[in-house]
Amino acid sequence: MHRADQHPSRRMLLNVTGTVVAAGLTAGCTPDSAQRGWPAPAATAAPSPVAPTGWHQAGITLPQPAQGNLLVVVADLGADVAPGQLLAELGRAITALTAGTDPRLLGLEPGDLTVTVGVGPRLVRTADASLPGAADLPRFSLERIAPRAHGGDLLIQICASDAALLSVVAAALLDQAGDRIDERWRQSARRGGNVPLGNGLTAPRNSLGFIDGIVGPHTKAEQERDLWLPGPSAVAGGTLAVLRRMELDLPRFAALTLAEQEAVFGRRRGSGVPLSGGAVVSGPQLGAKTPDGRYLVPANAHVRRANPTVVGVGHMLRRSYNTDDPVPGLLFISFQNDLRTFTATLTHMETTDALLEFTITTASATFLILPGFDRRRPLGSQLFS
Repeated sequence: MHRADQHPSRRMLLNVTGTVVAAGLTAGCTPDSAQRGWPAPAATAAPSPVAPTGWHQAGITLPQPAQGNLLVVVADLGADVAPGQLLAELGRAITALTAGTDPRLLGLEPGDLTVTVGVGPRLVRTADASLPGAADLPRFSLERIAPRAHGGDLLIQICASDAALLSVVAAALLDQAGDRIDERWRQSARRGGNVPLGNGLTAPRNSLGFIDGIVGPHTKAEQERDLWLPGPSAVAGGTLAVLRRMELDLPRFAALTLAEQEAVFGRRRGSGVPLSGGAVVSGPQLGAKTPDGRYLVPANAHVRRANPTVVGVGHMLRRSYNTDDPVPGLLFISFQNDLRTFTATLTHMETTDALLEFTITTASATFLILPGFDRRRPLGSQLFS
């Protein structure tokens, strides 16, 4: 099988990356530059490594806060490919890459590199159609999705503070997979600067200028309730992911007044405080009204339409990453232990959520994020024995 035509080959990616690394070394570290008296760049503390093994995969709740750079690759498996063997190989490659012992890193330090792997509904159904993750994501309105940008068998999520690692690690893992997979689409993205929310929590700003991901399962008890799959044993310790790539109409949103922008979200743009008042991390008081009877949080505000209590679902762990290829947008990723948490929320939003008026979805997929792994329990072995 052949990878999508719009993507460069693995050999090309490796050659380009090696050239870029070499160019950076010769351009920035020559004795000539030192002789000119230019100040050396300030030393920065190296990010702490993140163990790839454990009960849960890394890259979901660890590290905290999440790294600033992300690359997702969505691919299909060949019809005759054994998923278990491929996943076990990817797990071993991930262990070597995060340890810095894989020569395909080209000398780059892994730092806080994480790689998170999920499998799509078709593969889950081949194991057991009754398992969480076996259901496909339905179609929704406000979508313009090409066939190859909907669904998929394999998700590889790569996160790191060092953006240079993303394409290098992707090339290494695709090289490991070889012709057993066929790439559908990929997207690189980045998170905005982290804003303190209180109680040790932070969240980034999105491309629309608002703090994103305030509400979610933050405590261990909340994560056990809403994030991690408790069972069956084949999926215990995993979770369900939804990916949605969206284009944003930034000029039209920017043309709104600040008050109109805040009414779209239901929060203050600068602080993230709900329009009903209170702390940033507190939920909005949806019944609060002005003296003349108007809701402080408008009826079509995003925080009202997407509110878990209003929808009647659990919390999602939401991650939004800013994109600019081919146009400004967001890559939205949510993690939850029940797909209905996402589908019911978006169904509720579709009717009147003011934020959706500025978005169009161009890629969509759902994956079972596999349970964690170690030497005795290879990646995917619980599902594909």
